[in-house]
Amino acid sequence: MKVVFLDAATLPTALSFANPAIEYLPYSSTSPDSVISRICEATAVITNKVRLGAEELRAAKQLRLVAVAAAGTDNIDLDTAAQLGIRVANVPDYGSDSVAEHVIATLFALRRHVVTYAAAALDGRWTASEHFCWNGPRIRDVGGSVFGVVGRGRIGEAAARLARGLGMEVRFAQTPGMACRIDELPLEELLMVADALTLHVPLTPATLGMIGREALARMKPGAVIINTGRGALVDASALVAALREGSLAGAAIDVLDVEPPPADHVLLAADIPNLLVTPHVAWASENAQARLAARLEQLIGQQFA
Repeated sequence: MKVVFLDAATLPTALSFANPAIEYLPYSSTSPDSVISRICEATAVITNKVRLGAEELRAAKQLRLVAVAAAGTDNIDLDTAAQLGIRVANVPDYGSDSVAEHVIATLFALRRHVVTYAAAALDGRWTASEHFCWNGPRIRDVGGSVFGVVGRGRIGEAAARLARGLGMEVRFAQTPGMACRIDELPLEELLMVADALTLHVPLTPATLGMIGREALARMKPGAVIINTGRGALVDASALVAALREGSLAGAAIDVLDVEPPPADHVLLAADIPNLLVTPHVAWASENAQARLAARLEQLIGQQFA
C-alpha cells in the first residue's frame, strides 16, 4: 500500500506508520507537472496545497484516499473524487488554538506597537532620550476594546474566547442567510464599532475582496485588522493606501493572495507604516503540528486497517 505525501516539507513533523505493509514516500515539494507521475500507483495521497484536479485523480488508478493536511479541501476536485469512489478527508480542527493565539499575539503587537518600541531600544532613540523612557506611537490597551470577528467557525470562536478573557467586548459579524444573534451585527455596522477586526471566513466569490476600500473607509479611527484566513479576503492595494493615509491604525497579515509571494508584492514594501506581515505561520505551533501529524497517521491507519 503506497502512501505519497506531495508536499511533506509543509509539515515539519515527520509521519510514521505502524503498519509494515505501508510504503511511505514523502516528497518535500511537487510541481504541477510531476503530480501524475508521483501518484499514479499510490493507494493514498497526502497533500497540503498541491492541487489534485480531475486529470490527476483519473490518472491514479489505485487511489482510495486523499488526505488533505489542512482544514480545507479547495485544492481537490471533490466531484471527480466522488465519481471515482475516492474518499477525501481533511483535518479541520488541529490548529484552531494556534491560529487564535496568533491573532491575539499580533493584536497586542499592533495595539502596543511592540515592534516599533523594540527597535527604538536598539537604534539609539532610547539612549538619546532626555527621560528614563522613550515615548513614540500611542499605546492602546486591549482590555475594554471591541473585538470584531468575521466568521463563526472553530477558529473565530477560539479567538473570541481568548479575547473575552482579556476583557474585550466580542461582537461577531452576522452570518449571511441567518437571523442576527444578540452578539452579532451586520458586517457594515461591525466595521464601524470594532477596534480590532479579525477574519476567519473561507475564500468564496462572495468573500473575495470583502475588505476593500469601502469597507476600510467604514472602520473607526485607530482600528486594526488581522487576517489569518485567506489573503484575497483583503484588497491589498486598498489596505496599503489606508495604512499610508493613517485612516487605519495597523494591520497584521499572515496570508497573502499569492504564496509564496513575489518579492515585489505590494504588502512586502518596507515602508508601509504599522503593517506586520508573517509568512503563513499562524497555524504552525508545535502542538498544532503534532496534532496534524497524528490525525494524518490516524486517517491512513484507519483506511488500511
